[in-house]
Amino acid sequence: MQAILALEDGRIFRGKGYGAPAERSGEVVFNTALTGYQEIFTDPSYAGQIVVLTNPQIGNYGTTPSDDESSKPYIEGLVTREFSPVSSNWRSTQVTDEYLEKNNVPVITDVDTRAIVRHLRANGVMRGVLSTASKDADALVAKARSIRKMDGTDLASVVSTKVQYEWSSETERNETGDKLLPQAIAPGTQQMHVVAYDFGIKQNILRMLARENCRVTVVPAKTSAAEVMALNPDGIFFSNGPGDPEPLHYAQQNVRDLAGKAPMFGICLGHQIFGLALGGKTYKLKFGHHGANHPIKNLGTGKVEITSQNHNYAVDPESLDDATVAVTHVNLNDQTVAGLKHKEHPMFSVQYHPEASPGPHDSHYLFKDFRKMMEEWKK
Repeated sequence: MQAILALEDGRIFRGKGYGAPAERSGEVVFNTALTGYQEIFTDPSYAGQIVVLTNPQIGNYGTTPSDDESSKPYIEGLVTREFSPVSSNWRSTQVTDEYLEKNNVPVITDVDTRAIVRHLRANGVMRGVLSTASKDADALVAKARSIRKMDGTDLASVVSTKVQYEWSSETERNETGDKLLPQAIAPGTQQMHVVAYDFGIKQNILRMLARENCRVTVVPAKTSAAEVMALNPDGIFFSNGPGDPEPLHYAQQNVRDLAGKAPMFGICLGHQIFGLALGGKTYKLKFGHHGANHPIKNLGTGKVEITSQNHNYAVDPESLDDATVAVTHVNLNDQTVAGLKHKEHPMFSVQYHPEASPGPHDSHYLFKDFRKMMEEWKK
């Protein structure tokens, strides 16, 4: 099966097709993680994006439900150098080709992913079309140019849960079916109730909260502050998610309404929402941060964390009020703001994924910090 990746600037890449015989469009971004392709597929933050994986060999360990970060893949399409139609791993329950075909995700392989990445780094993220159904490259370029840009688009409410639901250590099981009990929690420690806004939340965030002995109530993106407070939370969590944070005025207002009423923790899109709610501004990065090896400096401890990241927007540090907000973490690759905390209210956020999945575990401590903040608040 032939496949074509067409970019809006007219650049064409031809290769072999796998996955679904389909045509999909979106922003074309690249991810530098060496493992965890299934977690990348199923991260809702990738809604509306075609993903180029820089690791040259993809699909070789298959797929398993245990590695899903949501109920389905959210990527629009996949671009790889080599794609394996077979799998070799004891955990695999389905080969990657069948998995993506079942979920209507087309794949282009046997292309020079290095050239694509260099093109995106030099020219920035751009719109594209990945097709295994058409051979008309000029028509595909025209389609790429007609795609609506992600700027100003609210994708969070699209991928968010439509109904409220509960999550706890009692509902989470490992791949052998055994319950995953809270880790590193002293016997008799009080369970905390966290209300989590779902803007595209990853499953491992819920696992990490549950392992800190938290009962989590997940609510839709547009749930009001009053409805959240009616649930009597010990803490409130604002999740990751796709798209531009600026049009999410409802979420920004909820942050303002909830500030000081309960401890709050934000990750990625949640971090950007915090920045906007506290009077700051956001801007779009040239080609985003997508990978599992980004160095972040904790300005409080001086330590450097290697982190997993997936976002296209950042908070402008010059727009923040120094009297109200403190920058706590900085990305050492480009000095972008990677963490914030309020100087009066118990609320903090980070511009990366401390739950990883995929990625290193350097930042797991942030979930413990959130629990400690809730414990101190209850006192």
